[in-house]
Amino acid sequence: MEGVREGELRERLLRPILRELKDGARDQVVVGGLENLIQNLAKPFPRLQSLFQGYGGKTPEERKEILLEAIRFLKDGLTAPPPRAQAASLPSPSRRLTPQDPAHLLVPPQSRKKLAELSLHTVRDLLHYYPRRYEDRRTLPGVRFLEDGQKATLSVKVLSKELVKTPKKGMQLVQVRAQDAWGFRITLVWFNQTWVLSQIQEGETLIVTGRVQKRNGVQLYVEHFENEGTESLSTGRIVPIYPAKEGIGQAFLRRTVHRALETALPLPDPLEPYREEHRLLPYSEALRQIHFPEDEEALKKALLRLKFDEYVLLELKALLDAGGLVLGRSFKVEETWTETFKKTLPFPLTRAQERVMAEIAQDMQSPRQMARLLQGDVGSGKTVVAAYALYLAALNGAQGALMAPTEILAKQHYQNLTRYLFPLGVRVELLLGSMTPKEREGAIERLLSGEAQVAVGTHALIQEGVGFKDLGLAVVDEEHRFGVLQRRALLKLAKVPPDVLVMSATPIPRSLALTLYGDLEVSILDEMPPGRKPVKTKVLPHRLRLQAYAFAREEVRKGHQVFVVAPAIEESEELDLKAATALYEELKGLLPEVRMALLHGRMPAREKDSVMEAFRKGEFDLLVSTTVVEVGVDIPRASLIIVENAERFGLAQLHQLRGRVGRGGLEGYAILIAGEASQKTLKRLKVLEESGDGFYIAEMDLKLRGPGELRGTRQSGYPELKLGDLSQDTEVIEQARALAKRILEMDPDLSLPQHQALKEELRAQAERIGFREVI
Repeated sequence: MEGVREGELRERLLRPILRELKDGARDQVVVGGLENLIQNLAKPFPRLQSLFQGYGGKTPEERKEILLEAIRFLKDGLTAPPPRAQAASLPSPSRRLTPQDPAHLLVPPQSRKKLAELSLHTVRDLLHYYPRRYEDRRTLPGVRFLEDGQKATLSVKVLSKELVKTPKKGMQLVQVRAQDAWGFRITLVWFNQTWVLSQIQEGETLIVTGRVQKRNGVQLYVEHFENEGTESLSTGRIVPIYPAKEGIGQAFLRRTVHRALETALPLPDPLEPYREEHRLLPYSEALRQIHFPEDEEALKKALLRLKFDEYVLLELKALLDAGGLVLGRSFKVEETWTETFKKTLPFPLTRAQERVMAEIAQDMQSPRQMARLLQGDVGSGKTVVAAYALYLAALNGAQGALMAPTEILAKQHYQNLTRYLFPLGVRVELLLGSMTPKEREGAIERLLSGEAQVAVGTHALIQEGVGFKDLGLAVVDEEHRFGVLQRRALLKLAKVPPDVLVMSATPIPRSLALTLYGDLEVSILDEMPPGRKPVKTKVLPHRLRLQAYAFAREEVRKGHQVFVVAPAIEESEELDLKAATALYEELKGLLPEVRMALLHGRMPAREKDSVMEAFRKGEFDLLVSTTVVEVGVDIPRASLIIVENAERFGLAQLHQLRGRVGRGGLEGYAILIAGEASQKTLKRLKVLEESGDGFYIAEMDLKLRGPGELRGTRQSGYPELKLGDLSQDTEVIEQARALAKRILEMDPDLSLPQHQALKEELRAQAERIGFREVI
């Protein structure tokens, strides 16, 4: 055996033995036990193999003696200590760096462009440039242990290289013959990547990853490779794999991040006062372990710590952006008032409604401003709960306002609130942009005088000239249809910060709601009133789509109405319009006897309202629409909805769409036509056949598609999570949110000394994502 190769093997064996000693000699460092590893890898060292015979059956004390003897033996054969991750080939900066320092100080001038390409501008950017995955290279396999078809990472030494032209035109192979530390040979293959030849030198060691093929010897079709060089950041450890671009190597990124850690740490811990309480790893240690973990347990703890930081910063941003924890007014609530309200209703309340009403009553009694999100599936009874809150405000001598995104929804809310509140002596006023000047003036006068106790309207409520005698409660329906700014404009009409209730019929997983609406407490109506029938849902492949329209014809003959939703095409209203118009023309030919209308997002708001109102009155039998079909609009005779190319929609959106039908006591049907009939697509859509629970469907949507698709529920400007997983992290988010609220209660502007590091992190993150400064 060559001296160099023997030294490499001694180093490789030494690492797991040292870890085993550090781990307490439990024989759990290596899968299958340390004895198996030594027997497989230490064939050149019979003495070592003999030493470890029966190792697993010995006591921890006996094992420690064996480990110490093995360490002495291996170190005696080395001329230098085993290399550690020092990246010593790069000179140290002349001073310690701060997170704000430029990242290019850590690399040679010729490499600065690489950092800029990855948007790594500061040392902080490097510290938080987390790996996308990891490879366990503590004990890389030898060539003799590879199996055909296996994907493997191994360390090999280059023997020779050549470019091979093949009979197939335009196809060239780079073939590199190499061997592992035990002399077993392998051929590395690259297809049409001739540049590889200039990157590889004979005699150097490569780390290669690819698919094994055992044909004419052992071959590896290389997917990724790196030059190991002399540094040990790429072998003998759990190795980070970073997001990168072509021409930017993993070894370069590891060295640069490692130098950032070495020159900038330790850093002040943003959560030091709360670290022990939440059992969190120290901040600097977490940064080290996320990049270069000692073992799986250390990586797990680092992930949890830095994930927790992400959520705390996110929740602090949301709370501070909303004005912090605001003192409002304290309403009186008497039990008899609640009983009176319930007795006047023409139906019994669900347990979920009673629970949420109690949460709202508790909030309204608090001296702090109520800021609550009321989530409920279509038909779960959110309007009744809102009516209760408005009733409590009225009994306290204050006024309430409910703002809806469209006139048709505002009219519907006005009718329902009048039905619930008129018997209790509460006057409800309607204010719309389409009113005549005389009607508008009369409505505003009644609000200013206090004669009207509740106002219902669209954005007309926040237009110039509108005012209230004493606005105490603002209810905002489907806020994502207007936005946070409109909510704030409504709140400005009050003398004292009013209580706020935001309603949404879009089921959002609790974890997502807590991050998107971080400034709001979350209440969920997770129970449907008795008698509400689930919509029967069927997934059809595209080849059977005409069956859906045959069924539509039958429903129309019964006097029922039908929605047909055109496919969603990217994010383009123009393309959506073309799709809807083409479908409308097709259906006019297919169903000539059916009265049809077309609704799309490019219509003026008044025209959209007019079409929906005509459909509601029964002037049309079938409505072809893009996804602008209004949330919450009641079309009592609508019994069927057909969604074309349903695979282009999220599950939660499809569930929302099918909520348009079966609202007037009729049996409701939804037919989802799959334009692409792969097993994966059909399996996803069949979730809707199996369940009518909007929150379960939203959770499945989150797991299948991720949060990005669901974030249309709020304005952009919130950072993408680097480590957080909203489908798994509900408990972590709730803990982070509770801590963020506690910190701001104690220190509203983060001015206390113990919060300076946290304040700095918050500012740095706000600057990094272009978020407006809130402190």
